[in-house]
Order: sequence, then structure tokens, then C-alpha cells
Amino acid sequence: MLRITFIGTGGSTPTPNRNPSAIAVNREGELLLFDCGEGAQQQMMRAKTGMKIKAIFITHFHADHVLGIPGLLQTMALQGREMPLEIYGPRYVDKFLYHLLSLGYLGKGFEVRAIELRPGEVVRRVGYKIRAIKTVHNVVSLGYALEEDLRPGRFNRERALELGVKPGPLFSTLQSGHSVCVDGREIQSEEVLGPPRPGRKIVYTGDTRPCESVIEASTNADLLIHDGTLSEETKEYAIDYMHSTALEAAEVAKKASVKKLVLTHISARYSDLDGAMRLEEEARRVFENTEVARDLMTIEVGYSE
Repeated sequence: MLRITFIGTGGSTPTPNRNPSAIAVNREGELLLFDCGEGAQQQMMRAKTGMKIKAIFITHFHADHVLGIPGLLQTMALQGREMPLEIYGPRYVDKFLYHLLSLGYLGKGFEVRAIELRPGEVVRRVGYKIRAIKTVHNVVSLGYALEEDLRPGRFNRERALELGVKPGPLFSTLQSGHSVCVDGREIQSEEVLGPPRPGRKIVYTGDTRPCESVIEASTNADLLIHDGTLSEETKEYAIDYMHSTALEAAEVAKKASVKKLVLTHISARYSDLDGAMRLEEEARRVFENTEVARDLMTIEVGYSE
């Protein structure tokens, strides 16, 4: 399972339809949070994601991306959390956490760790990694790419039977990449498995202007979640405040050959349904498989094969 839940999809300020930025990613039961805007924990309750968060990844320290963290930490403490919480982010994440915890009542009962990342650095997890991406905003910022490890190749059942392997546990052993012994002969997994298959990849940019580093990191991604704050008619504001238009995000998706683009961080001026449709139509002129995120929307990312 790789499920993305859009906790908050608004840009800069909350609106009746959109909370500030936050995205929950559930990968095989491990819950990660990317950004944590104001009201994130209430949105997580509505979405029924749970709050057993393994780690939080912050793109930058503008208020609409981090103000939900204090309340979330307090709730975790009141719920009796004991498991440590890791908070990753760009330069100054340690100072951010120091001032946050200096309030005294936050995070009591469990350890909260700040880990600074720079573009290109990787956080290794079991079965996948998260890579920090250089983005272009008006403060120090990062994006993130979640990339799964290669999967074993497709299992050739007929070949396994020809080699004398009986269905059952030995099949599973070979499928997991290990050898088995049949009638005194060692059978290697490579004899019955096709070439390794790619895992899934999702990219979350946070706030950014279009940039080559995001295109490179997003190449062939299953899902690109990109800043789509404004439309082309307000492109000058996007340039001034270092955001992207919907059309610019679509151009990034096209250049990167991603499978699906989702626009988020939607400006309040496009917060209603008509505004969202305008952004979506604008982007689809360049990249057809585009969707504007809605609060509490979920996407299940499947394997390409």
C-alpha cells in the first residue's frame, strides 16, 4: 500500500475549503507527514489517518507549513506516545525545534529529534529511501522524493516446476530472492525470476519555482505533487513570491515524464471549485493527467507493472 492523503492543500492562508499545507503518506503501514500546517491534526482525525507518525519532513519554515506541529506534539504527548519522532528539514531545523520545545509542555514523554538535510542527502528506510531535492523559493527550502527499492522480477512458475520445485514455501523463498535446495541441487532465484522491477516513486516539491532539480528528481515518477499556487494570468505574482503557476507545473511534469501530476498549495483566489477547475484546465493543456488536490483527497499509488 502507498496511500497519499492531502491533509491541507491551501496556499499561505486557510480558507473555508482548504487548510494550509500538509500531506500524509502511508507506506505499508508506516505513516509519514510532509509539512504540517495549521489545523493538521484535526484534518488527520477527519481523514482517519491515525497519528502514529514515524517522521515529519518539512520543506521550509513559512508559517503555513509548520504551525500545526506544536499542537500535534502536544496531542501525541497526551496520548502517551513513547516512540521517538524524527523531524527532518532544511538548514535551521535544529533551531526551529529548539525554540519549539523550549515552550516546555510540548513533546514530553517522548524524544523529538531534528535532522538537517541538504539537497541530495538520503534518508534510508526499510524498502525505500527519501531523497532531499533542491527547490527554488524565497527562503531556504527542500522538496522530497520517496523512492522504493527495486522489486524482485516476475516469478516464472512453469520454469520452477520444470526444475522440480514444488508449489508452497519453496516458491516463496525463490520469490524473495533466496536459493532453495531440491534433491541435492541448489536452485538460484535468478533461474526463475525475471529482471528486477522498479518500485514506486512520488515527489513532493513544497513551495518552488519550476527548476531543473525537480525535473531531474521527478523523472518517470508515478506521482508528482507540485506547487500550483497561481494561474498564468497572475504569473507575475508567482515570480515575485517564488511559486509556480499551474501551467508551469504541467511543463515540469511533461519534461519529467511523470505518470500523474497533482497541484497543491492553491491560492485563496482559486480556492473554490470554479477556481480549481480553471487551474486544472490550464495545466491539462500541457499535461493531460493533472488533478487539483482537494482537502482529504486520497490517492493510492499502484505499481507500474
